[in-house]
Amino acid sequence: MTESPIDVDDSEDDVARADVERDRAELREFIKGLDADDVKSGGWFSKLVAHALNSYTKKVDWQYFKEKYDGVPADGIVEQRIRMASRYAALEGGLSAGAYSAAVVATIGSLGGASPLTMPAAAVTFMVDLAYITQLQLRLAYDISVLYRIPLDLDDPDDLWKLVRVAFTIKTGELAREGVTKSVPFVVRPLVKRFYSRDVLTAARALPVVGKYLLQRNAIKVGIPLVGIPLAVVLNRYTTLVAGRHARAVFRNEARVIELAERMSSSSRYPQLMLWVAWLVITADNKIRDDETLLMKHLVRVVRDQHQVVDGQLANVVDIDPSDVWKRLEAESGDLTELIEVADRVATVDGDLTAREKEVIAELRSRCRRT
Repeated sequence: MTESPIDVDDSEDDVARADVERDRAELREFIKGLDADDVKSGGWFSKLVAHALNSYTKKVDWQYFKEKYDGVPADGIVEQRIRMASRYAALEGGLSAGAYSAAVVATIGSLGGASPLTMPAAAVTFMVDLAYITQLQLRLAYDISVLYRIPLDLDDPDDLWKLVRVAFTIKTGELAREGVTKSVPFVVRPLVKRFYSRDVLTAARALPVVGKYLLQRNAIKVGIPLVGIPLAVVLNRYTTLVAGRHARAVFRNEARVIELAERMSSSSRYPQLMLWVAWLVITADNKIRDDETLLMKHLVRVVRDQHQVVDGQLANVVDIDPSDVWKRLEAESGDLTELIEVADRVATVDGDLTAREKEVIAELRSRCRRT
């Protein structure tokens, strides 16, 4: 993926190949600036993140996509970006495939005290391939977040980690592997599944740890023979496809939740009371799921922005008491039936209603009608 986003039509093979070769040359210089400790410790990943995103994110924003794809729905653009990225990944894999052999893995493992100037050519090829695919998938995930209007401040460690986690399916290995079975040809499914089955990260929130994980995962390309098809081409293409579709699922879902929060807030005559009802429903079954947390986060933000309402009392609640919510309902004299719809929307944001959520909504319905 070039410094600019992928914008090459499928028919423009020569242009695409030239873009890939130019990026590989740039990354080769980046790799030569690393030392053995950077590679073995995973520190290369921290440096690559800065290299891949600093200038890119200044150029690629919502306005860029609006001008280029004016009037096209986000879903359509995202699918095109994923398809183009997987194609670029395959082209790069083809350029790297000829250099892959068992010697590459042996070289990576024996870097020892090698200096940047003496890093063996095979190891450089391995690292260029790894850096290219890493940068490509990171930028693809960023593109998708922008297209779905998910605000990410990459100077904020939380937002940066979120982008990294989504781009490389960290803590979501099962989801990634499940997606593989639906998005790649049957003949290569076992191969790509193995790529995702190697020690999926579950806890470490540190960029060097991610770098070590990606380094080990990439070694599969030279560890499994595949007769008739360059292994790097297969893995580069389909793992980028899986990564892109995973990023689409995550960021599209968050866009859906944000849209729901904005719709609920804009139509509410009781925004502060709505927050209490929402939190009561979310905590009804004593299991707060990711989509529920996400909805509450954005609902609080949108209510603050649209209605200038900030409820410090709710923010300090540990265990919400339903009676406190019922008292707030009784203090209002207007038509509160809108809160029943609020409760239904909140309860179904993560799927079907639970038994306890149904009980709370039934009680809410009774009290709203009586009020």
